[in-house]
Amino acid sequence: MQNHFELFHLPQQFDVDMKALDQAYREVQNQVHPDKFASSPDAEKRVAMQWATRANEAYQTLKSPLRRATYLCELNGVDLQAESNTAMAPAFLMQQMEWREALDDARAGRDLDALERLDQDLGAVRRQELGQIGAALDGRDFATAAQGVRQLMFLEKFGDEVAAAFDRLTD
Repeated sequence: MQNHFELFHLPQQFDVDMKALDQAYREVQNQVHPDKFASSPDAEKRVAMQWATRANEAYQTLKSPLRRATYLCELNGVDLQAESNTAMAPAFLMQQMEWREALDDARAGRDLDALERLDQDLGAVRRQELGQIGAALDGRDFATAAQGVRQLMFLEKFGDEVAAAFDRLTD
């Protein structure tokens, strides 16, 4: 069975040309869209639906940097062990504690400026982490990439918490 990159005829690497991905996705969808099989036998309709679903899943995976990095690790035999392996670099753990404290303070003080600064800091660290993950993946250092992906998972989750705090303060 083809992997997601093969399905869209893209190189199996972290850096993905988003325009090429979008175009390839549209081409696959045009070929397998269930509407094209409306008058076909039920078996053909099911196969078309399965391909359309697979194309949607592949597209969503490759479109998201976190999901794409996770997928590349898994394709190369690295289990992220996201639930059981929570080991992080001490500096990253300290940063997490500082961010948590800053978020708590911003919530308590209803401080939108502090939330904005926290969001900007988080965005900068996220971009840096993505760069390091991409370099590790494209350098075939999947163990380092997996560690970065686990850290990125925290950054994404924490970013959601910051966004929720914004929502509560601006409603």
